Amino acid sequence: MSLNPRVLGDALDEDLTLHTSLCRRDAPAFQKASRNGDELVVACTQESRLFTELAEQTEGAVPLDVRPIHFVNIRETGGWGREGARAMPKMAALLAAARLPDPEPVPTVTYKSEGRLLIIGALDQGERIAAMVGDVLQVSLMATGGRGAQERRYPVIAGALQQVRGWLGAFDVQWSANNPIDLDLCTRCNACLSACPEDAIGTDYQIDMAKCSGHRACVKACESVGAINFQREPQQHSERFDIVLDLRDAPAFSQHAHPQGYFHLAGGLNADSAMATVIQLRELVGEFEKPKFFTYKQKLCAHGRNGTVACNACVEVCSALAVSSDIQRNQIVVNPNLCVGCGACTTVCPTGALTYAYPRASEQGVKLRTLLATYAKAGGQDAAVLLHSDKAGTALVGELGRSASMQRQRVRGVPARVIPLPLWHSASVGLDVWLSAFAYGASQVWVLMTGEEAPQYRDAVREQMAVAQAIVTGLGYSGQHFRLIEASDLTALDAALGDAPAQTVKRRATFAIQAEKRATVELALDHLLQDSASQRSNTAEAIALPGASLLGTIAVNKDTCTLCLSCVSACPANALQDNTERPQLRFIEKNCVQCGLCASTCPEDAITLQPRLLLGEQRKQLRVLNEAQPYHCIRCAKPFGTLKGIEVMLAKLSGHAMFQGEALERLKMCGDCRVVDLYSNPDEARIHDL
Repeated sequence: MSLNPRVLGDALDEDLTLHTSLCRRDAPAFQKASRNGDELVVACTQESRLFTELAEQTEGAVPLDVRPIHFVNIRETGGWGREGARAMPKMAALLAAARLPDPEPVPTVTYKSEGRLLIIGALDQGERIAAMVGDVLQVSLMATGGRGAQERRYPVIAGALQQVRGWLGAFDVQWSANNPIDLDLCTRCNACLSACPEDAIGTDYQIDMAKCSGHRACVKACESVGAINFQREPQQHSERFDIVLDLRDAPAFSQHAHPQGYFHLAGGLNADSAMATVIQLRELVGEFEKPKFFTYKQKLCAHGRNGTVACNACVEVCSALAVSSDIQRNQIVVNPNLCVGCGACTTVCPTGALTYAYPRASEQGVKLRTLLATYAKAGGQDAAVLLHSDKAGTALVGELGRSASMQRQRVRGVPARVIPLPLWHSASVGLDVWLSAFAYGASQVWVLMTGEEAPQYRDAVREQMAVAQAIVTGLGYSGQHFRLIEASDLTALDAALGDAPAQTVKRRATFAIQAEKRATVELALDHLLQDSASQRSNTAEAIALPGASLLGTIAVNKDTCTLCLSCVSACPANALQDNTERPQLRFIEKNCVQCGLCASTCPEDAITLQPRLLLGEQRKQLRVLNEAQPYHCIRCAKPFGTLKGIEVMLAKLSGHAMFQGEALERLKMCGDCRVVDLYSNPDEARIHDL
């Protein structure tokens, strides 16, 4: 890897000095820089701990809580590889992004743990792990078999586990004590084991009722202690624990992302991750915080109206079961304690009611714009942005770079045009950010998933990327611009990063990514429509989009639509509107989020969703989808409904016993005339105060 400080300095608008051993003989230069008030960026992550210690020990250095050091890896991600000599623009881009300020603080979620640990599993395995953590944690064991020790060192719970729910510091565990042996009374004298002729009592001091045939010799052997009672009714118990370690083959939670504080270790200490789990357990005493990763705006939510569920995308995609439906209040509910920050719910949300908060989309936009602008300024072309997770993704990309530096490895490394961008989770950004990155000048936007993600996340990202690709392809840009890369090893990742560049924009956008998802999508679309106007070969008025699209129109069957306008009251985005002066159903396509509430609300099933991108200005204008002749009151001639609506109602009620003769005629009257006719008719029954 060769660095040219002049080229980098020109791209970053500052004078740079090249240091070859900043963590060794050139350390005084770092200490000098740590004393001034400028932003400090160190292009080395390997020695981040050393540099942090140097800054803390340097007299007169700016405290790290006032001005933190920003570390960036330009070695594995940039210079190491077959294209390292051409990676200078990418290095400049990474350095420019590294000196951006940290994300603005967000509200936090707090967990409090006193160290009450429940270990569920075989007694012998549980006791071995308890011995490793018992000095810092308050351990209880829930026995599911195994061989117990004679010494009563930890409380042992026996029974049928019914439910585990909660999170770190607040796990509620429910079980049913239905075994004849009461472990609180049992002295482990083993007299019952010797007395049982069926060998139905195990060394966990519980009776296997399938083997027991009713000799009750154990009861007589335990007579002085009284720990065995076959007449005891099953008792329900519940207790709260801070941490749960589950050693059973099947976990207590079925979702992909388990709650914080719950650990599933099938195989006990024989599992590969056993020691790492034990270390984590020992550290879970005290108060812990995490960012509240999401913000929710109920007024934008298209989950439901009037008890009808429409958009359920966030509930279905959440791998932590943190999102649930509250249809009584026409909204969803997100449990911040269960949320793991994957952000997939914000990616699939069509309205932007759910947005990712840490970092915010606007902060991601500044980083993307900085990366791509600096890359272009340094002479880079055909940039491909590789979005990956901060842990597994970063590790795999770094390993690819290190392997490429070794001649014996047959991998190319990270190409010079591929700019890695770590995220908390690779599913946390969606269509608004991808389209904006393309508008900023990226040739391609790739999302890397390494295999640890929930299956529904891969499906959701793939579907949303298909929408983005359909848009840019329909606008005339050639090549594949958006792709989900699934790679869990070096060979697969190395091969995936070798794709040819795709056609990019002629003029890079400068707009800022907004807090509102729909606003950002509109800014990106406006730019792409203008940029692609001269290269579109077809004259189509609209681009057909996949079913997961958040853009589109609706088709109304005019033969069945009665203009009852129930769809208007259900529309959460103000895309459907009425006309106070005449019976009309009007529509603004730009506002439509394709949630389907109108279609599910329509009593006549007259509405069908049509995902598409309308290219003309008509997309932003109010247009009439259906209109009808008004129906005039047969008594005063005032219009009060639609002709078709009244005719349908008359046809449906004409056979009903309550709507015969004059009662049926009143349905043809407006509300005022109906009351007048009712009280002026001498044949109507009346109730009088006697």
